[in-house]
Amino acid sequence: MQHAAAQVSVPDRGRGLRRFGYAVALLVSSAGGLVLEIVAGRMIAPYVGMSLYTWTAVIAVVLAGFSAGHWIGGMLTEGSLRACYRRLAWLLLAAAASAGACLPLIRLISPLVLGGDGDPLVSIVVFTGLLFFLPSLFVGTVSPILTRLAVLELPQRPGVAIGQMFALGAVGSIAGTLLAGYLFLSWIGSTWTVVAVAASYLALTAGFAFAARLRAREAAALAAAAGAALLAVLVPGQRLAALTPPCLVESDYYCLNAVDFTAQAGRPATLMVIDHMAHGINDRDDPTALHSSYIDLIDALVPVRLAGAEAFEALFLGGGAYTLPRAWQARYPQAGQLVYEIDPQVTALAEARFWFDPTGIDIRHEDGRLGLERLPATRQFDVVVGDAFHDFAAPPHLVTREFAALLRARLSPGGFYAQNVIDSAEDPHFLYAFVKTLRRVFAHVEVWVDLEQLRGGGRGTYLVVAGAEATPQDRLASPRHSWVIWPDSILTPRIAAADVPVLRDDYAPVARLMRRVLEDDL
Repeated sequence: MQHAAAQVSVPDRGRGLRRFGYAVALLVSSAGGLVLEIVAGRMIAPYVGMSLYTWTAVIAVVLAGFSAGHWIGGMLTEGSLRACYRRLAWLLLAAAASAGACLPLIRLISPLVLGGDGDPLVSIVVFTGLLFFLPSLFVGTVSPILTRLAVLELPQRPGVAIGQMFALGAVGSIAGTLLAGYLFLSWIGSTWTVVAVAASYLALTAGFAFAARLRAREAAALAAAAGAALLAVLVPGQRLAALTPPCLVESDYYCLNAVDFTAQAGRPATLMVIDHMAHGINDRDDPTALHSSYIDLIDALVPVRLAGAEAFEALFLGGGAYTLPRAWQARYPQAGQLVYEIDPQVTALAEARFWFDPTGIDIRHEDGRLGLERLPATRQFDVVVGDAFHDFAAPPHLVTREFAALLRARLSPGGFYAQNVIDSAEDPHFLYAFVKTLRRVFAHVEVWVDLEQLRGGGRGTYLVVAGAEATPQDRLASPRHSWVIWPDSILTPRIAAADVPVLRDDYAPVARLMRRVLEDDL
């Protein structure tokens, strides 16, 4: 480094200002790279959901881009200050263009990459890589060049300069993570956050272009390239509505949409979609009209298992469209209802677009397990409904043996716990593991199935019911659906043959067990 510094003329005048400029550029570029990483997970959620697999792909792709960028950037550190400034201007322009290109590109490539017959995990990685590898690569080239420039300003203490730049890069990354998670996504959403990142890169581009004192021809070329990149993003972006957010509401947790379901229902109804999964259908004129089979089944179980009681206590883990709480408001006005819904925007949307009136219902916007542990030990429930999901899977901490024990302690003597489970219709390994887990805690565990749904193959919906007593009937029906209990004589050997684990707080491989669902979903 000292040898390289000796070969480059660095004027003494302005050293402090230049070092400050390098620090700002490193902070902003590092922050932008991490902001885009956080946003990446939210952007792809409407297409592939938000699961362990998607976040693994995002982190791997972004880190790969940073690594390649650092390698390439290291090879571009030689030369004068002006030469380095010129390179930084072009690299930051490329970072801005590739970041902005994510917005139309995601709409263009999603039907090409997703939905084929290939391995779904490969599809997710390829999808993520096509979108976010290049923006990460280009912004990754900036750090080595800026670090070399900082060393030139402090040639007698190169270690200090290198350490400071590493620290500033880390601070920028931390700031970007916090800004994305706590500010940008909450206030302007993922689409405009990407625009803000691209704009910050363009501002740095202009700064380094000015510092490089580019000749007229090169300045014009840089401006022309910036204009061409802007047109390349905006023209297809306008046609694809790329600057129109894909969500009706983009909350701190989810991409939320309300879809008109009138044509399918034959009467005014709305479907709530969270990320890319349906989470409840509400009928405008009849709250007790339950279109979803598993919700209809829980409603049918209440008079059978609670012997016709109407003043029961119900706990909901997850609100969604509040379809069943709304139905029970009308059907059982004397029932007490406590709902844990972690996202207040879900509740707000249910009120605004799904005809839900929260009057008389205790709604708490926090994690259901944490909330349940905070309740007085004497509080018990006759019905516990598990309907919290991350994409197609229940959160791992809500399906473990420890959580099941917590629920059992909260159930009244005749009460029951009903958990909606989405799994493969042919090979439901997660369902097997969940039943095996609940059998360690509850005296009776039943799996209810809608035979009409399972005949379709692919992904199926099951209702797992657990309690101290068995349901007195093994078949139930409503005007819309009919269900049967999966006989233990068939279910138990399948669980044994599957060799699935008991789910624990320290080991709950939900994503791996539900790999088949991911294959069917993509």
